[in-house]
Amino acid sequence: MDKEHVIKQVENGEISVNQALSIMRKTTNSSVIKVGEQPTQSDQVTQIMRELDCLIGLDSVKQLINEVHAYVEIQQKRMSVNLVSEPTVLHMIFMGNPGTGKTTVARIIGKLFLAMGVLNKGHIVEVERADLVAEYIGQTAQRTREQLRKASGGVLFIDEAYALARGGEKDFGKEAIDTIVKTMEDQRTNIIIILAGYSKPMEEFLQTNPGLKSRFPIIIKFPDYSTFELFRIAEMMLQQREYQLSKGARRKMFRLIEELKSGNMENFGNARTIRNIIEKSIRRQAVRLVDKSNISRTELMEIIEEDLSEVENI
Repeated sequence: MDKEHVIKQVENGEISVNQALSIMRKTTNSSVIKVGEQPTQSDQVTQIMRELDCLIGLDSVKQLINEVHAYVEIQQKRMSVNLVSEPTVLHMIFMGNPGTGKTTVARIIGKLFLAMGVLNKGHIVEVERADLVAEYIGQTAQRTREQLRKASGGVLFIDEAYALARGGEKDFGKEAIDTIVKTMEDQRTNIIIILAGYSKPMEEFLQTNPGLKSRFPIIIKFPDYSTFELFRIAEMMLQQREYQLSKGARRKMFRLIEELKSGNMENFGNARTIRNIIEKSIRRQAVRLVDKSNISRTELMEIIEEDLSEVENI
């Protein structure tokens, strides 16, 4: 696994520092044990599934991905012994709030089905409405086909997919949807299309276009992180940057997370919000220390209570 990607996962609170070290250690060991020898397909799949398992929380998501993985593997084995096998239609819908790991899981899916031979590239192309919908007649289909071409062999991840239907029947977003559906029918293999977005707008989007739901047989709902999970994410983000919370700051951080969650803030971004809090606290610590002489190593590492903003300022 790429080292920078592992570090990014720690920053996003998706895995712990210890889990990151474990992943990197396993990656290193696998290259040392058999120099020059490529890992088997089974080894690759096992490592990718381990990466999924290392994500914080998301138990229901992990369970469903495990089911999909098992289903695809069994269909491949049935084909190998000339048994009737079901078509592996793997287009998906991801529903959930920001910062709940949707994009990270999409990347893992791309790598998983590359390792299993379902995809031949396994990359992910992330797009939104502006990347698919043009301003003039005829251009939207061309623009959408271009993104589908880029994603061929991998995953096309369409964020805030419900925005494609926001203009009604006469909006060019409908042309983008029609182009995507046609590609799904013409190219049934070697591309996985994932529609992602907030749960409620996605439900409404699917109701306005009933034909879409039947073409996306896998619907995965991404839960918000619990208060404890978000607190762990905060601590890991700080550890990765070589900072730590004082006792008072730990109490305040937990209280901030509880208030943010209980307030049901519309713009609450789970791990993204935690990252913003951490980055702001580091800046406030810098302002507090910048004019101080003879700063100790502990002071440079410690985030204290006054470095954390109140909820209304987040």
